[in-house]
Amino acid sequence: YQTVVFSLNELKIVPTGYTTAFVGVENYNKIFFVDPDFVPILTDTIVNTVIDIPAILIFSFFIAVVLNQKFTGRAIVRLIFFLPVILTSGVVVQMELNDVMNQAMVQEAEFMLGGQHFVNFLLQLKLPAGFIHYIVTLVDRISLVIEASAIPILIFLAGLQSIPTDLYEVADVEGITGWEKFWMITFPLVSPMILTNAVFIIINSFTSPRNEMVLFIADNAWSRGGYGVSAAMAIIYFVAVAII
Repeated sequence: YQTVVFSLNELKIVPTGYTTAFVGVENYNKIFFVDPDFVPILTDTIVNTVIDIPAILIFSFFIAVVLNQKFTGRAIVRLIFFLPVILTSGVVVQMELNDVMNQAMVQEAEFMLGGQHFVNFLLQLKLPAGFIHYIVTLVDRISLVIEASAIPILIFLAGLQSIPTDLYEVADVEGITGWEKFWMITFPLVSPMILTNAVFIIINSFTSPRNEMVLFIADNAWSRGGYGVSAAMAIIYFVAVAII
């Protein structure tokens, strides 16, 4: 409620606190018709989330299937894949955002995997142009995809471990191959987790401390449009996320 009130007012900081002056929908008019950055950033945020969802789901499900197998050091490997949750803490994220060396490494990876040579290689495989564009866009965000996969991996892993082992034993008696067991037993029983993970990925993506829209709204609160404009942006962003 307080954010809605602020979005309809011009807020000024004074020694005794703050004052408000009612401006109606002027703040909303500014973000849609005056500010040149809000709509493009909001659109990019939504598009990037749409791009990330299938990639994160596929990657996390594949890793969960691998981690569900019995092998030496399985607990350590699971811990490694959970580390991104720790690395998304606010302090670490801020350090990474200010780390010149980290940014240089990201740019180098984008040059190697997102350059024209990589595109030419995909074109030689006779892949559809739309699919190639998706892959190239995804390569630029591969670190974010891996980082966002930690919790989905755990959710898929929990689903895999809840499958009764006697189903696989019966399948072995019937002579069913590993590929058939995956499509007839594993995937159908774990598929409800796909929706759960999709919802989690959407929420996590839209509230990530690296989210460009979140950073843009915070920047407007103190250095650009003012707190009233920032509050209006937050309301519009909230509505967009709620609809999605």
